[in-house]
Formats: sequence, structure tokens, C-alpha cells
Amino acid sequence: MKKTVLVTGATGFTGTHLCRRLHEAGYQVRALARQMSNTEALKSLGVDIVRGDVTDITTLPEAVKGCHTVFHLAALYRQEGVPKKEFWNVHVTGTQNVLEASMAGGVERVVHCSTVGVQGAISNPPAKETDPYNPGDEYQRTKMEGEKLALQFFNQHQFPGVVVRPVGIYGPGDMRFLKLFKHIQNRKFMMFGNGEVLYHLTHVDDLAAGIILSGEKERALGQVYTIAGNEYVTLNQLVSQIAECLQVPVPRWRLPFWPLWAASLGCEILCKPLGVEPPLYRRRADFFRKDRAFDISKAKDELDFSPTIDLPTGLQRTATWYKQHGHLKV
Repeated sequence: MKKTVLVTGATGFTGTHLCRRLHEAGYQVRALARQMSNTEALKSLGVDIVRGDVTDITTLPEAVKGCHTVFHLAALYRQEGVPKKEFWNVHVTGTQNVLEASMAGGVERVVHCSTVGVQGAISNPPAKETDPYNPGDEYQRTKMEGEKLALQFFNQHQFPGVVVRPVGIYGPGDMRFLKLFKHIQNRKFMMFGNGEVLYHLTHVDDLAAGIILSGEKERALGQVYTIAGNEYVTLNQLVSQIAECLQVPVPRWRLPFWPLWAASLGCEILCKPLGVEPPLYRRRADFFRKDRAFDISKAKDELDFSPTIDLPTGLQRTATWYKQHGHLKV
């Protein structure tokens, strides 16, 4: 008999891929989706849809009913201008609601999806799961609080659960990295700083595999796992590899980092009183300044996690998808 699993955040980029992989693995997949969410892609996979919201606990008992495992991926998209209360409602209150409903409904395991962002800037890369929390913005702070709440809940109630921390998710269907690909293809990309900061990515299919393993391995209970690709590279190397995928020259324009940081701060100061999204902000500028590299040996050892898509292959598949869907010039 197929095990029934619930995925929150199922209509998102990672959630959709996870639902597909779960379906292929033989699970009966159920998705929690808000009323306004487009669920056509999930329905085409044979996913059962339950309308609800993690911030409304009254909608959750029906969603978790009969489920063996809950994969909790629901999160508020990371952007500027979102009230702090909204981040807290989704990442903390929403997590509390999912955990309580899961325990009351007899769910046998919850896999809580956090983020490596809870560790903020990495001072001694590659970072391990045991390295300290160091969130740098409200998104990361509330994700940290949600993770800590989940770990405390697992321990206090002796409830079977696992925390996974994805790293830099990309792949066909992702739109976050489209701007970087576009700027490189249009030869408008400019490097700020020396480009030697470290960057780590995870192909969405590898991430989905790691999340599923976290839901299956007995040894995983009570643990935190960083899920990422096999390799991290410098920002210079990442840009060069994307340029190669797009068959354009490697960008050569460079400027010091500090003018970008100053412009970002100025945009934030000017836009905040107006209540508008700043076109540039310090968190985005940090792309050129902060190391993002992580040690995945724990996931390899304890989950038998083994990324199968190397970075050049993943970037090429992503570029191809962008072109096929009209986001990049062919």
C-alpha cells in the first residue's frame, strides 16, 4: 500500500519538483495549497490538492489526515518591503501549526525545510551544520526561529522529525537566477570586488532526493542536514561557466565593491519611507561579498545522499530551459 505524504509549499519551485519525485518513488502525494495558488502542474502529476494555509491551523487537520510523513516547505518569498510580522506568521507560527497538527493527526515524521541562510555569512568555509547561527535579515532570522522551534518540538515531545537546510537552489523552472543569466548573455554583467568569494549551488532534483532521504532514513531523526551540490566555486568561476553555457565571452568589467554597497544603502533609505521595493539593496549586494560554501559530508554519511548533477550540467540544463521558455535569446 502506498504511503500518503503531505507537502506544504507544494506549488513553489522546490515543492513542485519534490512532489514529482515523491510520485515517481511510489508515494501517494497530497499538497497543501492556498485558495489562490495555481495547482494545474500538481494535478497533472496525480497529486491530491487540499486547500489551506499553514497560518490557519483550522485547515491543517484535513491536510495531515492519514499521512505518514509531512514535508514542510512552505515559506514566504524572500524580498524587501515585506512586514516582519508576515515572515514570523509563515516561518514560525506556520511551523508551530504544522507540527501541532501533525502530532495530533498521528503523522509518523515531519521533515522541516529550513535554509543555510540561518548561518548568514560564512566566516570559515565550508560551514558545517554545527557552526553557529548568524542570520543577517528578517527572512533568515524568522527561518532560524522556525528551525529552532522545530528542533525543540522534536526533542520536547519525542516527536520524529528532521531539519534540512538547502543551499542555493537552481535548475529548470527556477526564476531567481534568470537575471544573472540575462545580464551575462546581454553582456551587461559587472563584477563588483575580486570575484573570489565562494558560491555553492544545489540542483533542485538533487535537493528533492536529499529531502526524500531525510523522510526515509531512521538515522536522520532529530538531525539537521545541509543539502547541496558536490562542489562550490568562486563567483568568477560561476560567471565563466554560465558564459560558456550561453556561448558568450566571459564578462571582464569590474568595479570595487564599496560603490555598490553605498548605492544599495542609499536606495534602502530613500525607498523605505515611500513603502516601495528598492531596486537595489544591501542583501543583494552581498552576492559579491559573502562566502557561501558548505560541508555536506554529514548528509553523505548518514543519508547516503549523493548529488548526481554536476554544476556545468545543471547550469546548461537551466540555460536550455530559459531559452525554451523564451526567457533568454536563442
